Amino acid sequence: MEELEMTLLEAEERMDNSIASYERELSTVRTGRASANLLDTISIDYYGVPTPIKQVSSISIPEANQLYIKPYDKSSLKLIETAILASPLGVTPQSDGNGIRLVLPKMTEERRRELVKVVGKMEEQAKVHIRNVRRDLNDEIKKLELPEDDEKSALEDAQKLTDDKIAKVETITKKKNEDLMTI
Repeated sequence: MEELEMTLLEAEERMDNSIASYERELSTVRTGRASANLLDTISIDYYGVPTPIKQVSSISIPEANQLYIKPYDKSSLKLIETAILASPLGVTPQSDGNGIRLVLPKMTEERRRELVKVVGKMEEQAKVHIRNVRRDLNDEIKKLELPEDDEKSALEDAQKLTDDKIAKVETITKKKNEDLMTI
């Protein structure tokens, strides 16, 4: 039985990691407000090493729709500007010699609906990851060669765990969609 508990705990941890990964991915989807998380996926080639913008600069939010990026090393200003232009962010950086200002345009209804669809795809991927963990867990339970009643009970526990984690993903998605559709 101890082996079964360990297997269930490991599966739950893997499911929680999938949810955490999903939340990190969601933080890069822009809502109507500026957030430093928008820059999480953008890196520069800093002395030959791909480095996230967050690690080479301070990022502030002077207004609800603006980000101000001030690099610690002024020589990286142009690199940051180029990386932002090349990113899928769709914002033109404005350099003042000391830092870069990003003015995020107002989101249109159409763009909000597109982002809801993107979030839906991300949600489905997170659910697939969780279901894959359940499949692996079911395989592990069957390998334990438990008595039939215990195996059935363990498989039911695995399904309940999966249902709980998928419900959590759905709750996170609902909140993100509400944020996206709020003007």
